[in-house]
Amino acid sequence: MMSEPVAELHPDYSSAGATATPWTEVVAVLERAQMFWLSTVRPDGRPHVTPLPAVRLDGALYFSTGLEEQKGRNLTRNPNCVLTTGNNVYERGLDVVVEGPAVRVAERAVLERLAELWMAKIRWPYDVAEGGFRHRPEGPQPESSGEPGAVVPVFAVRPVKVLAFGRGEVFSRTRLRP
Repeated sequence: MMSEPVAELHPDYSSAGATATPWTEVVAVLERAQMFWLSTVRPDGRPHVTPLPAVRLDGALYFSTGLEEQKGRNLTRNPNCVLTTGNNVYERGLDVVVEGPAVRVAERAVLERLAELWMAKIRWPYDVAEGGFRHRPEGPQPESSGEPGAVVPVFAVRPVKVLAFGRGEVFSRTRLRP
């Protein structure tokens, strides 16, 4: 994404004495997270939200999905999406919301690095194929009824807006701007 974005506290939605969440803390959450919630928009304007694994590399978040899946069909029509991660505990934690367009990735060198990250982070084995990933028989299988051995597209989301919501003794809402 950005080299070092400016963190701005939103005081109307933060506790007295709160400070803006530093970018380094946001990056730590993004890199540690295994699961994200992907929000896309259906053709009729209704939202579609689904959990999926994602990895962070070179400032972008990456995920894969078949183009025949609802999220894939939505992204084909409208690439704007939101990836959200954090935890479900009210008393503590940091939730991060990343907005940006999802762009298909086809560069073999990037796909190879991503396949290594997926394996190291969540033990999900992918083979790199022309235009994306191919599921290995010993790994998780796609939820769709796509052809066995079909190429699964990979998407990159380079953030255009990032929000961080801190919880604990002090609550904070931070917007990170490039």
